[in-house]
Amino acid sequence: MIRRNRIAIAVAGGMAAVLALVMWTSNATGLQGRTVAQTEQVGAAAQGDYGDVQEPLAPPTSEEAASVEEPAADAPEGQAAPAPSGPQVTLVGKSVPKMGEVVQDGDGRTLYRFDKDTPDPAKSNCEGQCAVTWPPVLSNGTPQLQGVDPALVSTVKRADGTDQVTLDGWPLYTYAKDEAPGQWKGQGVGGTWFVVQPNGKRNVECLPPGVTPPAA
Repeated sequence: MIRRNRIAIAVAGGMAAVLALVMWTSNATGLQGRTVAQTEQVGAAAQGDYGDVQEPLAPPTSEEAASVEEPAADAPEGQAAPAPSGPQVTLVGKSVPKMGEVVQDGDGRTLYRFDKDTPDPAKSNCEGQCAVTWPPVLSNGTPQLQGVDPALVSTVKRADGTDQVTLDGWPLYTYAKDEAPGQWKGQGVGGTWFVVQPNGKRNVECLPPGVTPPAA
């Protein structure tokens, strides 16, 4: 009887050990399966997040880099930016009906001289609002000339630093109220403004009523 009990106990202990081994193996397998599944999920997520990453952009070519404009430099704080010079202009000496000898710019606008300026030395006395009504003829280079003696053409520095074209020493202007090429509405204004001739002299033709031709 005692021997049978011992055998039963041994069998039960063996079965318990086998059961424990089976359960441990099952748990380990499940853990491994979960670990593999989690690894696959992480890999899939990583592929989903980064699988569509595009190739990095190629650096710009030297031609593309050269075409990029640098931002304009601002004037130092507290200082006004320098006034830009005007574009290159053309002076055209010609004869027109009624007025006779005149000088026009490349757009056909009539040019004038101001008796309150001085030709020797050349100096403009038209500033502020005067220069709005009578815009000075500015140039950043030697004007193109047609029918005008190059020896008579030069420039004078204005108070704002720009260069004004002169003819025989006289600074040249246009007139804001000349609305179309060929007009000369500024002729004789104030008895001091006159259309300029190719030699730099006043043109005294077509003066408005009441304006007396000045002495030569």
